[in-house]
Amino acid sequence: MDMNEIKEIFFQECEEQLAELESGLLKMNDGDRDPETVNAVFRAVHSIKGGAGAFGLDDLVAFAHVFETTLDCVRSNKLEPTQDVLKVMLKSADVLADLTNAARDGGSVDESRSRGLVKELEALANGELPSPSASAEAPAPKAAAKPAAKAAPAPAVKPTDDSGFQPIPFSFDDFGGEGDAGSDLPTYEVIFKPRYELYSKGNDATLLLRDLSRLGEMTIYCNTDELPGLEELDPEGAYFFWNVTIKTDKGEDAIRTVFEFAEWDCELTVKPLEEARADATSNDELPMVPVPFDLSILDETGATEEVAADARAEETAAAVAAAETASNVTQMAAAAARVEKKESAAAAAAAASAAAQNNAAGAGQTIRVDLDRVDRLINLVGELVINQAMLSQSVIENDTTGTSSINMGLEELQQLTREIQDSVMAIRAQPVKPVFQRMSRIVREIADMTGKSIRLITEGENTEVDKTVIDKLAEPLTHMIRNAVDHGIETPEKRAAAGKNTEGTVRLTAKHRSGRILIELADDGAGINREKVRQKAIDNDLIPADANLSDEEIDNLIFLPGFSTADKISDISGRGVGMDVVKRSIQALGGRINITSKPGHGSVFTMSLPLTLAVLDGMVVTVAGQTLVVPLTAIVETLQPEAAAIHSFGANHRLISIRNSFCPLVDVGRILNFRATQANPVEGVALLVESEGGGQRALMVDAIQGQRQVVIKSLEANYTHVPGIAAATILGDGRVALILDVDAVVGASRGQSLKAEMSLAAVG
Repeated sequence: MDMNEIKEIFFQECEEQLAELESGLLKMNDGDRDPETVNAVFRAVHSIKGGAGAFGLDDLVAFAHVFETTLDCVRSNKLEPTQDVLKVMLKSADVLADLTNAARDGGSVDESRSRGLVKELEALANGELPSPSASAEAPAPKAAAKPAAKAAPAPAVKPTDDSGFQPIPFSFDDFGGEGDAGSDLPTYEVIFKPRYELYSKGNDATLLLRDLSRLGEMTIYCNTDELPGLEELDPEGAYFFWNVTIKTDKGEDAIRTVFEFAEWDCELTVKPLEEARADATSNDELPMVPVPFDLSILDETGATEEVAADARAEETAAAVAAAETASNVTQMAAAAARVEKKESAAAAAAAASAAAQNNAAGAGQTIRVDLDRVDRLINLVGELVINQAMLSQSVIENDTTGTSSINMGLEELQQLTREIQDSVMAIRAQPVKPVFQRMSRIVREIADMTGKSIRLITEGENTEVDKTVIDKLAEPLTHMIRNAVDHGIETPEKRAAAGKNTEGTVRLTAKHRSGRILIELADDGAGINREKVRQKAIDNDLIPADANLSDEEIDNLIFLPGFSTADKISDISGRGVGMDVVKRSIQALGGRINITSKPGHGSVFTMSLPLTLAVLDGMVVTVAGQTLVVPLTAIVETLQPEAAAIHSFGANHRLISIRNSFCPLVDVGRILNFRATQANPVEGVALLVESEGGGQRALMVDAIQGQRQVVIKSLEANYTHVPGIAAATILGDGRVALILDVDAVVGASRGQSLKAEMSLAAVG
């Protein structure tokens, strides 16, 4: 694996970390104060920074370091995550995503924005809280500084022995060790010696030691032997290193995990304490004895306060004396203690390893696979389905008994093929959560630009759909979100005057229904101003002035190319391309869109999309000598019309009576121009279908051949667009069958042209 592949894996992991970051910040913004949520947010930024440092992405490292420092203040309860604080952090998460994308694709980021957020983050870390004002750009007043308790200066503390280790009073009381502080816990000695590169990549030794303190009770010693004189001091150098004694039941692997992003930029040694002391004894080194320093003497910022000289002098002298006494007996006790302690340590390590294996067995394991490989596998399975259907067709045509062992084997093969296909399609199934999370940023940006207060609520984020559908959802959803925020939601002043909450709500929902995925975008804004929409369409010569349109048809005018109700062109809207793009994108996915609007109460846009663009279950029918496939999800029932149930309506329309109700009868062959005259309904079969916005219709076909699962082949990619036809497939006998676009046919039955490009046919 070369460096480019490793770098690509890093950026893939960044996408996951950024999603985790935004998800955690949104939870905190909703009032979640669970420490694990805060820790997850911190770990996400820390992981991105660590990986970026390994690849020399300096801009990303620098910003992530400042962001991480501010998050650490939240994690240590020094900074309250208020709405204003989280607003800054959500913007910072957006910039972090931009910097990651720029590092990946070679683009650029608005430096003024990133520098401004760096200053805001630094101000938050220093205790300067933003003012709770309506404007996000208002300067943040500096909060009153909390007076720090001053301590008397302490005398220089001499090393406890010839090793040069000297206790430095760090404080990690705010975090508290997770492990039991009992004396029976395994104890480890950690020697952590940073190199110059560790600091140049934005890592912080203090943060690493704080993370280490979470594993259990520990004592820290700082070695300053390599510290040169002031005239020789390099401000970017690394002169200190630390010796840590820690009691923890987490094991050695947990200790090393703390330093995983810094292990190439430091010298790290982790050993059980008895082994470390035994090595020191065998090398005739003086064993180290802890000096009893009180680690609670630090102030809230974690900076080292000076200690009163008279309070510590006596304790230090006593400790040095104890060290001299201990050195005489250590060599004799070391050999005896070594065997017993190694046995107990080995037992503890074995128990920890067994627990880790049990945890690993309980958790699901995943692997990363190139999407092209999955696509190739799906294509091959599709060809397998086609060949299986062809083989079955050939056997059926040549075997009249239908009871041969070959037929039985083919039935089993068909079942196995279906299971293989379902399993392969499940590989591509992914939740819509990443797309929904991306919309949160869009809402924040547009709300800031328009001066509106808007809350995005998402539901059904774990609803799974094919990866190809997810990839193409982002663009139409983006345009719809922008439209809802800019046009749908009123300003806070107008909402207050209408008796509404000044904070608008946009709700994004995903759910499965009848083998399709429904995505709803609802807002509680003013709804569609139908008079304004109608007049705008007349002014733009899109409809005649005397056109008699229903409310539904007026609502659908917003999908026309070039249509916009904006009074002036802005960075957000006004050019009339957004909703037109939505319509085209949804149609390209084989979906449909419907609008429901109530003036003064808001609008609901409902998109119905196929779960996959690869296969579908369909009913194979015959129409005027042509073979068509009708998607099974659109069919409610099939029936054989009787002459008494057929009623004429107008000159060219007919109705069919179904259970004391009347339903329009649609001749598919006539609509698609397969024949010039209408067929006799009594001689055919009626398929009762239901479409979005069009209600129920009875599609008249000549005969039903059967129900089959077919592989979808794009007609536009291989031929050209055919009105009324959604796609094509290959049947078992090798013939090409066309997949019917039910919504287009239903729309045509209402008098709309199949060749019309306007969205009325698509949504009707």
